Amino acid sequence: MDQTQAQSASAGHDAQAANPPTPADSSQPRQGWAPPLTSAAEREFAIAKALDYRGDVTLFLADGKVVEGYIYDRRHDVAEPYLRVLEKDTDQRLRLRYADLVKLVFSGRDTAEGKTWENWVRKYLEKKARGEEASLHADE
Repeated sequence: MDQTQAQSASAGHDAQAANPPTPADSSQPRQGWAPPLTSAAEREFAIAKALDYRGDVTLFLADGKVVEGYIYDRRHDVAEPYLRVLEKDTDQRLRLRYADLVKLVFSGRDTAEGKTWENWVRKYLEKKARGEEASLHADE
């Protein structure tokens, strides 16, 4: 490997370490993930993942504004695609154009992480096996 190839490989490794890719598997935790937004496909993928995320995201906009909140809706089938965000700690609902988004970070904890049906059943059966009271109601 020559010096140019080594530098290229090192740069790729550094970029991956600073911004690890997330698997397409939605069971993987995403908190802290900042997906690339360099192409329309990457932007669409990241916004789709953010829409499925049950935590807050931090959005960095082209005008320098930073918005933290929950993405609850998007329209990607219109001339100027946009997403709608419930801003954290306010009642404001914002409409932000995809084109204005320069960075997206999955900043808040996904409140549903690890709460799959399979995990719930496993915990329920473990409690029953230990002779503990096992309720059909969700854990708090």
